[in-house]
Amino acid sequence: MSESQVILRKWSGRIRTADEEAYAAYIVKTGLKDYSETPGNLGCQMLMRTLGDGVSEITTLSWWRHMDAIRAFAGPQPERAVYYPEDDRFLLDRLEFVEHHRVIASDVRLGEA
Repeated sequence: MSESQVILRKWSGRIRTADEEAYAAYIVKTGLKDYSETPGNLGCQMLMRTLGDGVSEITTLSWWRHMDAIRAFAGPQPERAVYYPEDDRFLLDRLEFVEHHRVIASDVRLGEA
């Protein structure tokens, strides 16, 4: 990946729908906080969707200046997912890997109605 391109890091997990609010609050205090405190992070978002049968999917998206910034967050194997101590309490499964994508074009205006 080119050092001049923005990189999107995507992680997803499945939780019980009943745990959506609690797990979202936990991610804000752990993963999203760590993203924002890592030099080279350009921002992040958390997405949630109900899959049915009491299961929901949570996804975090984070944008980075370069892979070295992602390594500063994730460690020497940046393709591996980062987990926190209470994740086992919420997650129905743990994906081992995340996805990294080069951002080719972007036009996000979340502040507009």
